[in-house]
Amino acid sequence: MAKKSKARKPASHEKENDDQPPLSAGYFPFAGYTSVVGVHTTLLAFSTLFLPRTADVFEFLKPQVDPTQITSKDRPQHPFLDALTLSPLSTLAWFCAGAVVLQSWWGGWVRGWWIEFALQSVGLERRIDKARVDERKYTNLRNAWLATGAASVFFHAVFVLFGAPLLSHVWETYLLALLLSVLTVFPPAYTIGSPRDSVVTWLTWVRLFAEFSVRTPVERALVYPAAGTLAGAWLGVVPIALDWDRPWQAWPLTPALGAVGGYILASMAALTGSALRFFADEYIRSVHAAAAAAKIKTT
Repeated sequence: MAKKSKARKPASHEKENDDQPPLSAGYFPFAGYTSVVGVHTTLLAFSTLFLPRTADVFEFLKPQVDPTQITSKDRPQHPFLDALTLSPLSTLAWFCAGAVVLQSWWGGWVRGWWIEFALQSVGLERRIDKARVDERKYTNLRNAWLATGAASVFFHAVFVLFGAPLLSHVWETYLLALLLSVLTVFPPAYTIGSPRDSVVTWLTWVRLFAEFSVRTPVERALVYPAAGTLAGAWLGVVPIALDWDRPWQAWPLTPALGAVGGYILASMAALTGSALRFFADEYIRSVHAAAAAAKIKTT
């Protein structure tokens, strides 16, 4: 009888666990994610608005124009915009330089969260699995930048097909394509892997960016900003068609600013969505724990 009683206890314990509602499992440092997203988006906005005002290493890209003639007297623009509109090519070059540095830093954080979330082992086995993944770090970094470069050529072709100048403003169009590629392609390519790495990686890309099936906070941090970047660039084209004859309407300033703005807003949306899910899960856990404690107390 004693053996029979002991055998029933694990079954009762398993039943209690089975009664719990399904929660999002896996590793996710919510506090760290919140702080990193805040720093990342702030620095991205700062680099976009203020890097073009610094000592210009892209001076050779600027046209030799009198700054007092960059706008007509009947359509003046705010002096804050002068440095951004004087040379769209130089401005886009600064946008890309800032994005490359910040996305490299951000991609490292997201990749670390992805690895910790994906590893199911514990203890020594977990450390061994992580060491094996880290061995491919630089290979993944190289492949991610190759995928980013290939995507920039693809975006350039898409822009031309949608009406961007074919023979003029070639470098402006390519830098816009490179900016979108760095913002949308590099983080997932470095985190998940290049789509050409394996069938599993390809299917993961299809699930995330074709089906928009997001399962974890890490995936949300990859998909939302990519979608926001493309939507922002699309909406940023609208002001160019308006007959206002303003310097800031020069191609491709507004799509570039729209892409960065869309990325920042979508990053905040991803943080908000993950926060709501995180606190909802914590509330459900606390309620379930209280119910289990009450049940044990009554028995």
